[in-house]
Amino acid sequence: MTGKKNVSLPCAVGSTSYIDTVKNSYYVDKTLLIRDLIDDHAAVTLFTRPRRFGKTLAVDMLKVFFEKTDEDNSVYFRDKKIWDCGEFYRKQQGAYPVIYITFKDVKFDNWKDSLEAIRLVIRDEYMRHAEILSWDGLDVVEKDYLDRMQKGTLSNVEYTRALLNLSRMLEKYHNKKIVVLIDEYDTPIQQGHSKGFYNEVITFMRNFMSGGLKDNLALAFGVLTGILRVSKENLFSGLNNLVVNSVLDEKYSEYFGFTSDEVTTMAAYYGREDKLNELQEWYDGYLFGNREIYNPWSVANYFNNECKPRPFWTNTSDNEIIREIMRTLTPEIADDLILLMQGKHVQTSLNMDVIYPRITDGADSIFSFLLMAGYLKPVKEAIETEIGTFMELALPNKEIRRVYNSEILFWLKNTLDGNVMADLEKALYLNDGDRLKATLRKYMLTCVSCFD
Repeated sequence: MTGKKNVSLPCAVGSTSYIDTVKNSYYVDKTLLIRDLIDDHAAVTLFTRPRRFGKTLAVDMLKVFFEKTDEDNSVYFRDKKIWDCGEFYRKQQGAYPVIYITFKDVKFDNWKDSLEAIRLVIRDEYMRHAEILSWDGLDVVEKDYLDRMQKGTLSNVEYTRALLNLSRMLEKYHNKKIVVLIDEYDTPIQQGHSKGFYNEVITFMRNFMSGGLKDNLALAFGVLTGILRVSKENLFSGLNNLVVNSVLDEKYSEYFGFTSDEVTTMAAYYGREDKLNELQEWYDGYLFGNREIYNPWSVANYFNNECKPRPFWTNTSDNEIIREIMRTLTPEIADDLILLMQGKHVQTSLNMDVIYPRITDGADSIFSFLLMAGYLKPVKEAIETEIGTFMELALPNKEIRRVYNSEILFWLKNTLDGNVMADLEKALYLNDGDRLKATLRKYMLTCVSCFD
C-alpha cells in the first residue's frame, strides 16, 4: 500500500484508474492477482463478483501491468507485492499488446441506444491503438475494415468480429500474442433483461465474445468480469478453456474486496482502530470461498465520511432486480425473506447457472442470484447431493439489511393499506416476529384470492 503515516492519503472512492489510485490515494495492494493469473495459465478467466467490489480497478491494474507502452509503467509496481515475486514476473510487465473493453456504462433503455454505445466503446478501443491505424503491414481487407471502423459505417455483423479482427492486427504488428480484458461484460445483458431487449443483446454479445475468445490463435490469455455467468444461452458456447471463479471459490478470494487484516491496517493508518467493531457490523460478513471479506466501496466511503456509517453500497443502484423479485414472491420465499430480516438463516437449493430471464423462476434461482450479487452470504460450505446443491444463507451485515427493509417495505406500501403498513413497520422495527406473522396473515386472509 502507498502513503506515509504523517500524510493521510484519502481513500479512492469511485476511482477505477490504477495509476491515479496508487499515485493519489490509499491503495490496498492486490497485485498478487497478477502472479496467480500468470501461474494458472488459464486461457480465459471469468471473475463473477458483486458490483462495487473492485472488479474494474483490478482489470485496469492488469492493463497497466501487462500492456506494452512507450512509457515505463513499471514505476507503478516497483513498491508493490508483485515486484517481490521475482524476475520471471517482472519480465511480464509491459510485454503484451492489450485489448481493454469495459461495458460498465452501457446502461440504456432500448437496444438501439445500447448497440450504439457498444459500437462506440469498440471504436474507442480501436482508436486507442494508433500504431495500427496507418501501418502498411495490414492487408487490403484489414485496412478497409479499419477505415470503416473509424467512419462508423460497419454493419452490426461486422462489429461482432471486432474483437477477433483487432487481436489479429495487434498480433501481426507487435509479433506477440495479445491479452484481452473485458470488464462488466454482463451490464448490457442485465439492462436488456430489465428493459425488454434481452434477446437482441444476447445474440450480439454471443457472437462478439466467441469471435474474440474462442479458437483465437492470437490470444495469450483473457480476463472477464461480471456478476453472473450467463451460460444457458450459450454465450460462451464452445469456450472449453473458460475458467469461472465465483464467490464460492477459495482461489482469488482475497483480490476482490478487503480482508479483515487489510481493514485493520487501514483503520490503524487513519488512527481509527476504535471503529473496527462498527465497520464489521456494517460492512463485513461476506464470505468468498472461506475468506471473510468487507465491502471495499463502503469501507472507503466510511473513512471518507468521517467514520459515520451509512448504506453507501445500497445507494449505488436502484436495486431493480430486488424489486422484480418482490413482485413475484411466493408465500414460501416471503417467509424465508422474513426470517433473513430477523437475522436468521435459511436453507435453500442453489442454481449457480442462473440467468436473468429466469431469476424469479423459483427459490433456487432467486437465492442464487441474491448470493452472487452480494445480497446474501453463505453460512456454511455448499452440500452437493445427487439432487442438487444446497446451502445455508444469511444476510451479511447491517447495510444489506437496510436494502431488504427498504425494498420490502417499498413493495408493501404499494400493496397494503395504511393500517397494515403501519403494523408491519412497527413489527419490523421491534423485531417482533409474532406481530409480523399476525399482520401478514390478516392481509392474506382479506386480500388474496385462492387463485393467487
